[in-house]
This record gives sequence, structure tokens and C-alpha cells, in this order.
Amino acid sequence: MNGPAEMLANDAASAALGIRALELGDGTAKLAMTVTDRMVNGHGIGHGGYVFLLADTAFACACNRHGSVTVAAQAEIDFLAPVHEGDELVAEAVERARFGRSGIYDITVRRGDQVVAEFRGRSRTLRPNGADPAPGG
Repeated sequence: MNGPAEMLANDAASAALGIRALELGDGTAKLAMTVTDRMVNGHGIGHGGYVFLLADTAFACACNRHGSVTVAAQAEIDFLAPVHEGDELVAEAVERARFGRSGIYDITVRRGDQVVAEFRGRSRTLRPNGADPAPGG
């Protein structure tokens, strides 16, 4: 892999949801997605899983750079406001800390000026030879 642009171009899940890159930088990313009728849950609001997926994709773009393969070690999200069909969401990821093969990233999801979710991801860069132990090992 050569970096976040190539990773995103090969991401079938994100492409199927119409997620698109607005900005990709060193330890940063800004992505957008429009909430469609297929993303609305039984309460008539956007399903939180789609908001999480947008934030997680921005996280992946921010932490995958320089050709390294970096994955999520942990992630959490706080939903602050509901989203609705037709809403244009923008997820902005920022690297907060990088140490060894680990990193911490904050992602804010907005609808216009309103923050609708805050996501924090912890990353782990895999060893080039694939010699990482199994999770928990």
C-alpha cells in the first residue's frame, strides 16, 4: 500500500456509501458522506453505525501513511446529535500522539457547524514481515 489515497480507492465499503476524501494529509484526513434513505434506522434517524464507519474511515486515512499498514487497536464514539436523510457529514481526523507503533487520533463528525459525534481511535502499525502476535498475545 502506498498511503491513504490508494487505501481509500480500494475500500469497497466506503465507496458503496459514497464516502469521499476532501483532504488527506500527514496524520490528518477530512472525509465527507451524505446520509441516504438506506442509512436511516427504524426511528427515522441516521443509523449510528454509518456515522461510526465515516469516522473510522477518516481515522484509517489519518493513520495510514508512508506505506505502513496501520489498523485500529481500539475505537469509541460519542453520539452528540442525531443525523437525518440528506445531511452532509464531514469527519475530520487529527493525530494526537504517535509513539513506537501506536497512535491516538481524534475524529470530529460535523453537519455544517454542528458537532454530531466525537470519535477516538487508537492505532497499531503492523510489522512489515507480519510477525505481530495474535490479539491479546
